[in-house]
Amino acid sequence: MDSYTPKPEHKFTFGLWTVGNLGRDPFGEPTRSRLSPVELVRLLAEAGAYGVNFHDNDLVPIDATAAERDRIVREFKQALADTGLVVPMATTNLFTDPVFKDGAFTSNDPAVRAYALQKTMNAIDLGVELGAKVYVFWGGREGTETDASKNPLDAAKWFRDALNFLCEYVLDNGYDLKFALEPKPNEPRSDLYLPSVGAMLGFITTLDHPDLVGLNPEVAHEHMAGLNFMHAVAQAWDAGKLFHIDLNDQLFGRYDQDLRFGSVMLKQAFFLVKFLEDVGYTGSRHFDAHAYRSADYEDVKEFARGCMRTYLILKEKAQRFNNDAEIQALLREITADDGVYAFLAQGYSRDAAAQLRATPFDRATLGARRLPYERLDQLTVELLLGVR
Repeated sequence: MDSYTPKPEHKFTFGLWTVGNLGRDPFGEPTRSRLSPVELVRLLAEAGAYGVNFHDNDLVPIDATAAERDRIVREFKQALADTGLVVPMATTNLFTDPVFKDGAFTSNDPAVRAYALQKTMNAIDLGVELGAKVYVFWGGREGTETDASKNPLDAAKWFRDALNFLCEYVLDNGYDLKFALEPKPNEPRSDLYLPSVGAMLGFITTLDHPDLVGLNPEVAHEHMAGLNFMHAVAQAWDAGKLFHIDLNDQLFGRYDQDLRFGSVMLKQAFFLVKFLEDVGYTGSRHFDAHAYRSADYEDVKEFARGCMRTYLILKEKAQRFNNDAEIQALLREITADDGVYAFLAQGYSRDAAAQLRATPFDRATLGARRLPYERLDQLTVELLLGVR
């Protein structure tokens, strides 16, 4: 065991749908056989994970009888007990079945919207039964291919009504559960509603119980839109809304690749890990990623180990960054503050405004100030490349 071996305190989790992905894509049939939820729990335990998350139908098929449901859940609980894995998060599949072809909470059909609520209530019950404290909503079908088909104001109202209803359901049942909304710009629909972290943060303020609702940002989803994921995570953290996080990797502008964490955009992954560790994020580090289609299940285990190992390597690199004398000296130089403007820290007052108005500024000197960002970035690259 080395320092990059995952431990329970690292809170590394995977979804049943991640390691259970069959290797199917829009152009090819599955390359791996289906494993049962119990087998997937054991696979994750062998890889060293802390927990396992699931959509309702990852565990219980959508057409299962009550007796089948009880048997599956009983066997799953036994697997959790045998391996020590926990279930920190659960979610609902509101996108696979044809009933959701026009959305779930934002479907034009009120019967579909009602069914989506019923399905989600049942799934919440299941998640709570298995110990989940966070419940994620990814609106994979909440959107349009043509704006002729749906009024976005109606859709926003329907989505808001659904979340308000479900918040009341959680409160009425006394569940210790919070909701986390997961934005994505597109795919599988052409345009998804609430496509970014910022859009979701604005929407949350319109809910009846905004304190119960936060975010589950995902690396790939922000990268698909060419956005800086760490900045989005910082915005969610600053708002007190980083309830959960999905880690994977993704090239800008591509389809949703869900690659192994840190496998293609290493510097972006480094600054993300550094941010999470620096601010003291205590939630799950959930890997919503898939092994290559070429992988067999032994390689899937290597994929899972790789996600966790890369995170821990980058965590160590972040500690080195924070302890590097030259890097820290540069940061002190860049952020130097002699206290002259400390009077502004208390916000506006007439006295502060008068003092600011009377303060002389030398624009030429300010514009000529040295900002050694090239050196700072090169030192970061050398640290990541292992030569520092």
